[in-house]
Amino acid sequence: MILSAGETLHRIDEGTLTIRPYSAECQQPASYDLRVAEKTVLEVGRCTLAHTLEWVELPPEIAATLRCRSSFARRGVLLGGGFIDPGFRGQLTLCLFNAGMTGITLERGDRIVQMVLHEVLNGESAYQGRYQDSLGVVDAR
Repeated sequence: MILSAGETLHRIDEGTLTIRPYSAECQQPASYDLRVAEKTVLEVGRCTLAHTLEWVELPPEIAATLRCRSSFARRGVLLGGGFIDPGFRGQLTLCLFNAGMTGITLERGDRIVQMVLHEVLNGESAYQGRYQDSLGVVDAR
């Protein structure tokens, strides 16, 4: 089941889900738009790592998928990866590839990816991996 905007807000209000800083303009009916934390240039034909402005904390019963926003996909931006395990906490490192014809400059606060929150049935275990508590861009470890 995908969480609706109302259910996302309910879980944030009760403290079982964290998206910080939260912005009402980023809340969509069935997703939340994550913003880039700093100015980033996406050169043609290159993979660039950027991180989200938001700090996200998922409880054990919630996982998330990331999708490139269609406005950037139409310009040739592809998102590598895109799954967040239940129990993850931190800023998200995004692998962005520019397959378009021109360079693209992302400004701090630009909404770049959609985070779709999914309920995990019988979610009991939480992510304990090496990217827990990520802050800023984190290279592959």
